[in-house]
Amino acid sequence: MNHLHQDKQVTAKGVAYLVTVYFVWGSTYLAIRYGVRDGSGIPPFALGAMRTLVAGGMLFAWAALRGAQIRLPRSELATLALAGLLMWPGANGLVNWAEQRADSSYAALLLGALPIWTALIDAVWRRQRVSWRLIAFLAIGFAGIGLLTIPKLLTSEGANLASILMLIAAPISWAVGSLLQLHRPVSVSPLVSSAYLHLMGGVGFVLLFFITREPWPVPTAQAWAAVGYLTLIGSIVGFTSYVQALHLLPTSIAMTYAYVNPVVAVILGWIMLREGVSLVMVAGMALTLVGVWGVFRERYRQSPASA
Repeated sequence: MNHLHQDKQVTAKGVAYLVTVYFVWGSTYLAIRYGVRDGSGIPPFALGAMRTLVAGGMLFAWAALRGAQIRLPRSELATLALAGLLMWPGANGLVNWAEQRADSSYAALLLGALPIWTALIDAVWRRQRVSWRLIAFLAIGFAGIGLLTIPKLLTSEGANLASILMLIAAPISWAVGSLLQLHRPVSVSPLVSSAYLHLMGGVGFVLLFFITREPWPVPTAQAWAAVGYLTLIGSIVGFTSYVQALHLLPTSIAMTYAYVNPVVAVILGWIMLREGVSLVMVAGMALTLVGVWGVFRERYRQSPASA
């Protein structure tokens, strides 16, 4: 089924899955912060490896129990391997590293620009001409990103500066990994595809763990809880809910998670960790979300509904 199909009816079941995505994916930034902040006992790449390898194994087991096709051609395996490396160590790994110092809410706001980066990279990839409206919304979104980053870049040094740059690079890496799958589709189900992505990402995390000589994890109870939450809730429940929401709801409704997740993350960071929220952050978030809304609007305008 083409997920651009817009004739689906909004159902209570679909909305329930979508609300789950709102909270689960919006809360993962807070869980990452609990997992990697000072004193947690888990280095950032170790956290990524623990999460993705366990989640990948669980997803493969689930797929096998459902009798899903798991084997796939080498070319498709290579596609998923590269996508998994881009999306997990290349994107999530950067977020893990950055959140050792950066607030979870700030990380979520910069990652909230993912649809903007995706639209821009996809247009370049396809060598498409884009409308002036899309260019305008991209400009608004990037203005929001600039408002979020430039003040911090001007006042940051060393590790803090590196964290900001990693949070800018992370959504770009995730966008490239996502588009790679779009342009090189595979023959397995989304469940099996996600299992491969997690497993390949986990292998990448393990390599980074040894290359960077991270210390062996000695997690606190709170850090263990963060790992469990990210694995079971973030990867398993979040992924399942997202796939179901896409299946049951119009895509324009399902994709509203891109607007809501950063807001959920900011609220949770403020409540749980007393992270500060400035007027500049609110203004940057507003501009970014307007840009995201406009990008989705223009992409759906250009994509005719089809069954």
